[in-house]
Amino acid sequence: MMEFLVLGALETRQAGELVDVRGMRQQRLLALLLLNANRVVPMDVLVDELWEDPPLSARPQVHNAIRDLRRVLSASSECRLVTVDVGYRLVVPEDAVDAHRFTSRVREARAAEREGRPAETIRLLQSAVDLWRGDAFAGIHCPAVTGAAVKLNEQRLTAVEDLMALRLHVGESSSLVGELHALLAEYPLRDSLRASLMIALYRSGRQADALAVYDEGRRFLADELGLEPSPQLRALHSEILADAPGVHGPAGPGSTIDRAAAAPSPGPDGRPAPAEAAPPAPRNHRNCLPHDLTDFTGRTAEQDTLLGAVGLGPAGTPLMLAIDGMGGVGKTTLAVHVAHRVTPQYPDGQYFVGLHGFSATRRPLPPEQALATLLRADGLGPDEIPNGLEERSDLWRSRLAGRRCLVVLDDAADTAQVRPLLPGTGGSLVLVTSRRKLTALDGALTLPLDVLPPEDAVTLFGRIAGEHRVAREPARVAEAVELCGHLPLAVRIAATRLRDRPAWDVADLVDRLASSARRARCLQTADRDVMSLLRASYQHLDGAQQRFSRLISLHPATSFDLDRAAAITGLTAEEVECHVDVLLENNLIRQEAPALFSFHRLVRDCTRELLVEGAVAEFPPDALPVGRPALLDAV
Repeated sequence: MMEFLVLGALETRQAGELVDVRGMRQQRLLALLLLNANRVVPMDVLVDELWEDPPLSARPQVHNAIRDLRRVLSASSECRLVTVDVGYRLVVPEDAVDAHRFTSRVREARAAEREGRPAETIRLLQSAVDLWRGDAFAGIHCPAVTGAAVKLNEQRLTAVEDLMALRLHVGESSSLVGELHALLAEYPLRDSLRASLMIALYRSGRQADALAVYDEGRRFLADELGLEPSPQLRALHSEILADAPGVHGPAGPGSTIDRAAAAPSPGPDGRPAPAEAAPPAPRNHRNCLPHDLTDFTGRTAEQDTLLGAVGLGPAGTPLMLAIDGMGGVGKTTLAVHVAHRVTPQYPDGQYFVGLHGFSATRRPLPPEQALATLLRADGLGPDEIPNGLEERSDLWRSRLAGRRCLVVLDDAADTAQVRPLLPGTGGSLVLVTSRRKLTALDGALTLPLDVLPPEDAVTLFGRIAGEHRVAREPARVAEAVELCGHLPLAVRIAATRLRDRPAWDVADLVDRLASSARRARCLQTADRDVMSLLRASYQHLDGAQQRFSRLISLHPATSFDLDRAAAITGLTAEEVECHVDVLLENNLIRQEAPALFSFHRLVRDCTRELLVEGAVAEFPPDALPVGRPALLDAV
């Protein structure tokens, strides 16, 4: 029988012998067909996936590659490549693809565990994991394959975590330590693996090593993400520290097979297989919300506003709440916190989708892709999701009708991106966050979110850096959070830096926050950068609006009015008012009084940084109105 191996580098084998599929284009074509095995793949899809900028000869080239693939497949009587009106279908037995064998064995393992057969469960999971030779579809680069590979790799990691937990459950400990160390070195963010290693070490008589594994993970999370370990991991750490009876028994951190079973088994593309698609009216009540922060601080008035609106919402009518504010102000944190609080009131499903409206690295998510994500989360298989935006939007609304669901739409670019995702009827709640004021979102309750009050910023700083350090230098702490502009993300990063540098005083941190250049470096970690986050807001401004913002940032006073802005920029009062309106809409300036405006400290830093990096060339000093060259010199 001919086999297709995708759990690693793509390989085709006939009776165990490697079959040569020559050329990267043929390999990518085969990968695309295997992703949709026994389903039609339209020619347009193949062209779009094989070429970023398709040439005029794209279709003939696909025909030639199909011809060559048929020559490869001719060695097998069970596999054939069928031409249909709109494209091609690769007909193969399901067990000919190793990804199908993997998902089938994981599914059998779940059934064995439910029936109380741990030895059989471990055998099946081990045989599933052993099918892997490396990352799925390694070396094959095209969007659909890359996305499927990510999903399959996640399925493998889940199976590995299940396997480690079950082996702990049946009494293994020291024999797992080496494997778990290697896995954790490769995947340091996987809590389940860290918990399993801590338990294996503890049961092997190595309590100190188990605690060291926790401390290593805590430092890694703090340095890389600015986060604390999960509540479950902290609880396990406390039990090991206290030598609690619970960690002596055979039970590990808990098998995650039942959790993995909450989603339908994936096909070779990592998506739910058609044979296991959910029924039209799902009752699995999936909760897709991100985790809530244990150190959530303040926002009492804002929570009261949002929760009050939820309590007063009209029965049977969708409720929309829109939170807007500058980057890093905590919109997502607040939305997720409130969503967890009201989850019991929306028992029919909780959904979250990131729209990437103001991402520095990704384009805004098209509404049709967001709808596909939501429909898959609601239990639909890929074959049940229509192609068009209107059809997907209609299907999403029909599935929410008569249900009480909670939907969080995070980081929206504008109202046009959000509108197709909104329910039409039923008692659902939609929480939308955006850096832009969504004034065109009719019927929504809007909540503008500002920075934290000084006392809440100090409290957040203390919860992260340690209350004892705050108590020693309260004046310096107040100065540090002031230099962070009381912006929650900036406060969090600064406090994390202090926490992880025990030799520092708060004064050392303040020194690094005192100047704009050092402040920008201090508020940057491996994966979070306050300046980059704020820069992303400027991508929605046109050239004239960006130039206006940069010139205004040079004004030495903390605030400005329209007349002062006109004098600095040389623009008319009408032009200035138009630009100010746009900056207000994008939360890049604040309105302190009816005719008085100001930059946030860090937004001003960001704007001046953009100016220094090159925009100043657009305004040579000899071309500026009188008085403005001195402003440039002050940057």
